[in-house]
Amino acid sequence: MIVKANPAGILGTGHCVPEQVWTNEYLETFLDTSDEWIRSRTGIGARHVAPEGVNTSDLATGAAKEALEMAGVSPEDLDLIIVCTLTPDKMLPSTACIVQANLGAVNAAAFDLEAACSGFAYGSIIASQMIENGMYDHILVIGAEVLTRVINWKDRSSCVLFGDGAGAAVIGRVPSGYGILSGAMGADGTGGDFLTIRSGIANPVTDARRADGSAYAVMDGREVYKFAVKAMPHAAELALQRAELEKKDIDVLVPHQANMRIIESAAKRLHVPMEKVYVNIEKYANTSGASIPIALDEAVRTGMVKRGDIVCLAGFGAGLTWASVVMKWY
Repeated sequence: MIVKANPAGILGTGHCVPEQVWTNEYLETFLDTSDEWIRSRTGIGARHVAPEGVNTSDLATGAAKEALEMAGVSPEDLDLIIVCTLTPDKMLPSTACIVQANLGAVNAAAFDLEAACSGFAYGSIIASQMIENGMYDHILVIGAEVLTRVINWKDRSSCVLFGDGAGAAVIGRVPSGYGILSGAMGADGTGGDFLTIRSGIANPVTDARRADGSAYAVMDGREVYKFAVKAMPHAAELALQRAELEKKDIDVLVPHQANMRIIESAAKRLHVPMEKVYVNIEKYANTSGASIPIALDEAVRTGMVKRGDIVCLAGFGAGLTWASVVMKWY
């Protein structure tokens, strides 16, 4: 196992989801779908939906406050805030700057990172490097999304998959032998159209594009599935190799919560029994960049993650992107 001279690790975690919950049964009232159809194909039973007036920055701020409290770190002690999101409040300013103002983190730099569902792992790797090289002492990494605003609620094949939420972690220095041991990131932009939201500078949102659905998320489910079952375990395997660890060393696997079949496939390839895999897709659905940090926070707070455990985070997402982080929990 790699032992670093100036190790960085997670000091505290938190999460925040909207109070409003849409169950599969509720979706049956306006979609041609059923609880059995959704559960059997995805493992999803419900999702949290942000009401009008609740935005990505609100959920991110709530998750951040929980993480700071657990870490025992004040907002003034933060050096940097990274918000990993594909659903920012505005084009300008960044959601990270809005969160900085909300927290009163007057000494923190702030920026957004967009790597879709891989975002939190990307952000954690970047943050750990800045801690390890001595540039910063405390970095807040947040994955936050309000996906229900950018999906087409008339597309029954995809709208049932997503939910809203935020998860956060405070990353700082930890004792030797603990913390983030390694990471792996990757991307294949040639697969970008398999999961995309085409709205943007090149394709402004219009009433016509809203009406025909082209303003919202579009997914080729079959291609995304084929990619995911290979990419997520591949990222984990590479991160383990860089940490000089083996699959059998994983104590807890926290995967991106996109589809139960994908989670089970990744666990099988990594030879990790399901009792060592944290799964919460049933109650949250796919929250993209918030998925891994929400699951990690719950795993920590329920006692599944304990000091000394080898914890592997693994995700994949639009882009196409993939990433993994391996750490020894402090």
